[in-house]
Amino acid sequence: MLRNSDNPIAIFLMGPTASGKTDLAIKLCQTLPLEIISVDSALIYKGMDIGTAKPSAEELALAPHRLIDIKDPAETYSAAEFRHDALQEMTKITAQGKIPLLVGGTMLYYKALLEGLSPLPSADENIRREIEQEAKKYGWHALHQKLAEIDPISAQRINPNDSQRINRALEVFYISGQSLTSLMNQKGNKLPYKILQFAIAPQERAILHQRIEQRFNKMLALGFQQEVETLFQRSDLHLNLPSIRCVGYRQMWEFLQGDYDYNEMVFRGICATRQLAKRQITWLRGWKYPLQWLDSLQIEQAKQSVIQSVK
Repeated sequence: MLRNSDNPIAIFLMGPTASGKTDLAIKLCQTLPLEIISVDSALIYKGMDIGTAKPSAEELALAPHRLIDIKDPAETYSAAEFRHDALQEMTKITAQGKIPLLVGGTMLYYKALLEGLSPLPSADENIRREIEQEAKKYGWHALHQKLAEIDPISAQRINPNDSQRINRALEVFYISGQSLTSLMNQKGNKLPYKILQFAIAPQERAILHQRIEQRFNKMLALGFQQEVETLFQRSDLHLNLPSIRCVGYRQMWEFLQGDYDYNEMVFRGICATRQLAKRQITWLRGWKYPLQWLDSLQIEQAKQSVIQSVK
């Protein structure tokens, strides 16, 4: 197997939603000594199976996935937590003489793995309230000007109307005494692996759009509405949670609370999924690391490309 000095191999299989990542990953596991780690911010949630296109019991029997069903929908999960958990799983897999295959479409998680994370302080509700009170008195534009004095780089990047990011940038400075820009430049350790990076997608965007629509309709037929109704009945879940903001779940939730009718929900759900796919592809197009593209419609050829890269 390919080695880079003392670093073992790991494979990234990225791509937009509905591009065929799971199908290819399972085929690869039947040929290579791989263990799958899910890189998906929606698959982590228990009880959210249909709307996340979580691998079926049959698929999981063929190729178990790590880091799925690890959180209740009422909980949150950060990129830092993912990096910690993924590195633990990668270490276990390589200790078994196998190769970690990281599969999913949450690009921020991949970035966190590759580059490490900045040592940003945790939120402080008291400081946030003080900043918000100051904003009520002087306005967010005045606080943006204050940020420009403290951290001109962040101020240039953050819109003067973006109260959430202005608040966070000031909060970081008040807690740590360092600017957000300074802390962002203090990345953690790089990933100690030789990474083979692949992205899978159809060559034509129209095909991906068609697959997204077909999959959304299949989810509805499988009982997606009933799945969300079960979540909707819980008093501890609401639209401000990351789990309920997941694509499809948000639109179904808003339908259940009477914001619009069923047909509008379907339309919005498909549109939101297409927008997600567009963002994922844009992120991958701008990926600054070596990346080999695979064609969703040529799965066998894609499989052989990965195999050849590993050998």
